Amino acid sequence: MKIPKRIQPLVDDGLVDEVTSQLMSGKEASVYIVRCGETIRCAKVYKEISQRSFKKAAAYREGRKVRNSRRARAMEKGSGFGRDQQEKVWQNAEVDALYKLAAAGVRVPKPFGCFDGVLLMELITDDEGYVAPRLNDVVIPPEQAIEDHQVMMGYVVKMLCAGLIHGDLSEFNVLVDEYGPVIIDLPQAVDAAANNNAEWMLARDINNMRDYYGQFAPELLTTEYAKEIWALFEKGDLKPDSELTGEFTEADTLADIDSIMQEIDSARIAELERRERAKEASDGVDESKFNWAEPQ
Repeated sequence: MKIPKRIQPLVDDGLVDEVTSQLMSGKEASVYIVRCGETIRCAKVYKEISQRSFKKAAAYREGRKVRNSRRARAMEKGSGFGRDQQEKVWQNAEVDALYKLAAAGVRVPKPFGCFDGVLLMELITDDEGYVAPRLNDVVIPPEQAIEDHQVMMGYVVKMLCAGLIHGDLSEFNVLVDEYGPVIIDLPQAVDAAANNNAEWMLARDINNMRDYYGQFAPELLTTEYAKEIWALFEKGDLKPDSELTGEFTEADTLADIDSIMQEIDSARIAELERRERAKEASDGVDESKFNWAEPQ
C-alpha cells in the first residue's frame, strides 16, 4: 500500500521497510502493519489534535510533570508552543508507560521507540499468526473468564505498584493471544500518586473488567476488587504479588460517604471534560469507533 506521509521518514531512515496494511483507525491514532527487516510490527501514528475526538481531558493530564519550567508555563498558557509540548508529553506518556509496565511484569506490546509521533511496537498475534482479536470480540467459557479476570486484576495491581493507572481500561483496550490478555492503548495513563482522580479512574478500570468478564461468569459481578485494591494501596500494603479476595467490608456510614464522594468526583470529571470539549470545539469531533481488520 501507499506509505502514509507520517511513516515516510521512518522508511527513509531504514526503520521501516514496508507498510503492508492499515490495521485500525481510532479516535486518537491510526495503526498500520509494517515490516522491519524480517519482523512484522505495527506503527501507531498519533493523529493531529485537530483530527482527534479524544482531547486529552484535564482529568488525565493532572499530575503529569514537565521538568523544563519554560515548557510547563507554555503548556499552562495554551500557546502554540505549549500545545506542541503538550502533544509530545501525551505521546511520550504511552512509550514511558509501555517500558515501565513491561518491566513490572504486565503484558503489553513491546515498544521499539517513538519517532515524531509514530510509535513502533510489537504486533500481537494469535496462535495462527493473525492479528490478535480484542477482548470484546471473543467468547469466553466461564472457567476461562474467571482465570483471565484474575490475570487482569494481577496486572492492575502491578500497574498500581509501578505508580500507574490505565485510565481507560475496557474490553476494547485488551487484546487476547494464545497466552491470554494483553493491555494496549496507554497514552492517557495517569500517575496514581499525583492525580486527584486516581481512585475514581482505578475503580472504573476494575469495574469495567468485572462487568465484562461477569457476562460469562456472573459470580464476578459481586466482587469488590476496586475497593480492596485501593484500600491496600492507601495503607501502603499493596505489593505486586498481593493475594486478593475480591471482598471488602466497610461500615454503613463510610459506605454512604464513599458514595457521595464518588458522585462528587464523577461530576467534577464531567465538568473538566465539558470545559475541555468547549475549549476545543472548533477542532471538530469524530466519534467513530475502532475498525479492526486482519492484515491483507
